[in-house]
Amino acid sequence: MDSSLLVAGAGIGGLACALSLGRSGVPVTVLEQADDFAELGAGIQLGPNAMRVLSDWGLDERLRSIASYPDDLCVRDSLDGRQLGHLRLGATALARFGRPYACVHRADLHRLLLDALHSRTPATLRLQARVSTFEIQSDAVLVHLEDGVALSGSALIGCDGLWSRVREALLGTEPAQPTGHLAYRGLIPAESLSRTARSNSVQVWLGADMHVVSYPVRSGQWINLVAVVHGRSGASPGRWTQEARVEDLLTATGPVAANLRALIDAVPRWTLWTLHDRAPLHGPSDLARGRVALLGDAAHPLRPYLAQGAAMAMEDAWTLGQLVHRTRVRLDWSALFAKYAAHRWERNARVQRMSRFNGRIYHARGLLRLGRNAGLRLLGEQLLANRWLYSGPPRLQPGWS
Repeated sequence: MDSSLLVAGAGIGGLACALSLGRSGVPVTVLEQADDFAELGAGIQLGPNAMRVLSDWGLDERLRSIASYPDDLCVRDSLDGRQLGHLRLGATALARFGRPYACVHRADLHRLLLDALHSRTPATLRLQARVSTFEIQSDAVLVHLEDGVALSGSALIGCDGLWSRVREALLGTEPAQPTGHLAYRGLIPAESLSRTARSNSVQVWLGADMHVVSYPVRSGQWINLVAVVHGRSGASPGRWTQEARVEDLLTATGPVAANLRALIDAVPRWTLWTLHDRAPLHGPSDLARGRVALLGDAAHPLRPYLAQGAAMAMEDAWTLGQLVHRTRVRLDWSALFAKYAAHRWERNARVQRMSRFNGRIYHARGLLRLGRNAGLRLLGEQLLANRWLYSGPPRLQPGWS
């Protein structure tokens, strides 16, 4: 194999990338700017496509010890709480897609991937290693860190998130743009709720210019609550720990159903996240150029209306591992990254577009809201099943080796 491949970022995408390539025999060095891994973030939904990737990596058993597996997904009107649509999960999702639907705490999934990386690959992890820029050479990539250290690798994959330094150096300095939406996040101890409120279900409340999602995490011990509203914040971009006031959230949501208000009132501490994104991918050159590739939010940040951010990063990582596994000669990273980009860009762009579209539907008002509600009542299961999405990740073409 070549000299160590460099991965910038040790979030969900970076660890998934390093694990996928490490399992395929590639020596990997992961560069992470933080000095430790704090328990940041909140819940993550993992559709059958993400679960298929984790299963392929042999993480099913460990995942069962940390995840919750909801029985169904219920869509409700935020004003009166009436059910608008319903999707069976649990055994139905398993029968329909061959994999279940799960919910996890971000920190638990991160720890799962980190432990697997340490125990199943020889990968090296360097903390306090923030990428400043890089130089593409004839047979290597020279990465410069902010502390002045320079590292040479066979290739570089930018998994360093929405504010990616790798992306900036590769594609230019155009910043991510605020969406005009704010995400309020909180965790509720399940024991503090009534039995009905802590049901094993994903609940989605839709309102005018807002929606709220709740679901169990950590084997049902906690309920994750996310409320997305329209507005702008003075919070620093990229911060997970910006404190928020429930009064501001309730002003943004307006009146809500009693059962939803009870959940909002039960959150002991709210944090605020200002949502940013970029335009959907235009072509494969947005994903890779030469010996440098991008993965996850560094390449294709997603609005949260399909719950696919972590899943798409893991699909990207799985694809890279599959391409390496199929290579029977010395690795040519430029050629491999070109195949990766050609295989992934259209699906990622479609998920970006659908996430934006779902946001408009979720937050509809007036006649569009009435039409949405009628459609969900008539065709809820068909509209919510997302077969094209959950049947992924798409397999590689037989000749791609």
